[in-house]
Amino acid sequence: MPSAPILWNSSHRLILASRSEARRHLLASAGIPFEIDIAEIDERAIEDAFLGQGGAAEKLPGLLAQAKAVDVSRRYPEASCVGADQVLTLDGRIFHKAETIQDAATQLARLSGRTHRLTSALAIARGGRVEYEAEDHAEMTMRSLSAAQIDLYLRFVGELALTSVGAYQVEKFGVHLMEEIRGGHATILGLPIIALLSWLRREGALEL
Repeated sequence: MPSAPILWNSSHRLILASRSEARRHLLASAGIPFEIDIAEIDERAIEDAFLGQGGAAEKLPGLLAQAKAVDVSRRYPEASCVGADQVLTLDGRIFHKAETIQDAATQLARLSGRTHRLTSALAIARGGRVEYEAEDHAEMTMRSLSAAQIDLYLRFVGELALTSVGAYQVEKFGVHLMEEIRGGHATILGLPIIALLSWLRREGALEL
């Protein structure tokens, strides 16, 4: 965790309920002191129940962000607990992380030449109660890729393709796959940080 900067009100405690390296990097780069505690929820069970009841795919990240924030906030009732989640959708279908390199190749073939959407959401909870929610979207147009190009990419990135939805990390080698990107960098990485910073200012956590 970075040391508390001058701009931060040291009486405010922020806990990130995420194991995402990208989200941690975004907060640290902004000079925000935070702790980490991973939410203990069954994301897939929540997803299955929500979608089974007719829930819209793009509303799922908000629901999961809330569940994460609330779970962690019950352990730290006086802290501001941040939950975040992201989904990749194409034609209303949710993509999950590939389990094998072959699965990654299949995902990339489906995304090739198409525009998919990343929906990122955050929720902030205190004492088991959600106090703030926000979400944002990014549109990602992937180049038309041949089977040979997909194979070359996957041989280059290896197991890294299994760590992110869509089998790419646009902040790394995945940028080579893109033809056009419309949306904020932080949203693409899974945390609408401008919304988070605005809330922190309103709460008096940030002096700047």
